[in-house]
Amino acid sequence: MNDQQGSKRISSGVIAAVSAAVVAVGGGVAWLTTQQQTPTPTSPSQTIRQPQQSTTQPGNEQTANIYWLRPRATTVDLVPQPVQIAATQPNQVLETAFQTLLAGPTEGTDSTTIPQGTKLLGLKTENDEVHVNLSEEFTTGGGSTSMVARVGQVVYTATTLDPSAKVYIDINGQQLNVLGGEGVELQQPLTRKSFEENYPL
Repeated sequence: MNDQQGSKRISSGVIAAVSAAVVAVGGGVAWLTTQQQTPTPTSPSQTIRQPQQSTTQPGNEQTANIYWLRPRATTVDLVPQPVQIAATQPNQVLETAFQTLLAGPTEGTDSTTIPQGTKLLGLKTENDEVHVNLSEEFTTGGGSTSMVARVGQVVYTATTLDPSAKVYIDINGQQLNVLGGEGVELQQPLTRKSFEENYPL
């Protein structure tokens, strides 16, 4: 009998100890849950702040010049319009500059002789060279002055980041040697200096 009572006592003790342990663990879990929930309100604002910092890193924006035409009494001037361009890829500044150039001027008295619908098919820079691949529309419409002026716009915009760079103009992937019905011959590569010397506006 005593042995049975003793074993009953031990069982009761074990049950009590297990119950106490369960209560303690439950309390601990509840405490941990509260601790984890406390910082939750601040985490959304932290998540929002981080992307903002990454998109405004210094050095991501560059200034490019888009070149428009401004008529004078007897000549036409190439006039730069500075544009701030955010870029993450190597050619992105020039590509964006050309998209803006091909879209045409949106305000002011400056103009363009690049035909509407001309598309940028590709742009590549390597060493001191800029290769610009344009769609066929670039070669249509206008006389020799118009042709020369649009070549000037391309050459000067392409060299906005490196004024001494050599520019190659392609149409549908083929090097452009003669432009338009009046047969304006292009001696490629073109530079700002060679353009001023050989193609006066």
